[in-house]
Amino acid sequence: MQYLRSLVFNIAMYLWMAVVGLAFAPRAIASRVGARAGCNFYARTTVTMLEAICGLRSEVRGTPPTGGVLVAAKHQSFLDILILWGTMPRPFFIMKSILKYAPILGAYAMRLGCIPVERGKRAEAIKKLLADVRAGERKDGQLLIYPQGTRVAPGARKPYKVGTFALYEQLGQPCVPVATNVGVFWPKRGLLRKRGTAVMEFLEPIPPGLDRPTFMALLEKRIETASNKLMEEAGFPVPPHPPLHGDPVAAAASQAASEAVEKT
Repeated sequence: MQYLRSLVFNIAMYLWMAVVGLAFAPRAIASRVGARAGCNFYARTTVTMLEAICGLRSEVRGTPPTGGVLVAAKHQSFLDILILWGTMPRPFFIMKSILKYAPILGAYAMRLGCIPVERGKRAEAIKKLLADVRAGERKDGQLLIYPQGTRVAPGARKPYKVGTFALYEQLGQPCVPVATNVGVFWPKRGLLRKRGTAVMEFLEPIPPGLDRPTFMALLEKRIETASNKLMEEAGFPVPPHPPLHGDPVAAAASQAASEAVEKT
């Protein structure tokens, strides 16, 4: 029965995206504020739909940022994007370049000023972003980046990329880590949406001015420790892992193990 509910929800989610996208199109074309209103409406109503159909509710803990900050979040599924988007007032993402071609989703992302990054050209995208910030075009926005660069299934491990530090250093803004357990209920792959409570937790901000080793170690520790606690709270047993940052041998070994976990 839960598979059937999940199927109904997935169909409804994409149909609803088309309906909301078209309904808000005139406002989105007129202004970025209109595009943001459409995205916020879609995110919140879809999360409500998920609870009504599949019995999967969402919970936000901590204090979502409202000013200009860098947000570094654990990424496990599309659900964490929906929750984050419906929580912060002016978010924009660094996203994979291919997503800008996605119907409706891509058009709205580009209208909102999300940053598409092509493989091998990340540095160019970051330079453009920093130029926009200096010109005042990104004032008071919440720049969301996934420091591991992709979705990571519960129990899997991927290293934290130093591109997050490059943004943190050059923006000179606080960095707000975000932990989650959404992948326990909405997996990286597959149809099933399980019952339960998916949590996004905004953690203590990291102040600007730290050096790279200190920042990267602190960012990973806060996100991984809090995410593991949330996953254990949801009934998912998380094996202990040493930090990956700063240890390339451990990172390579853990990467291979993670790929094996994700294929099972």
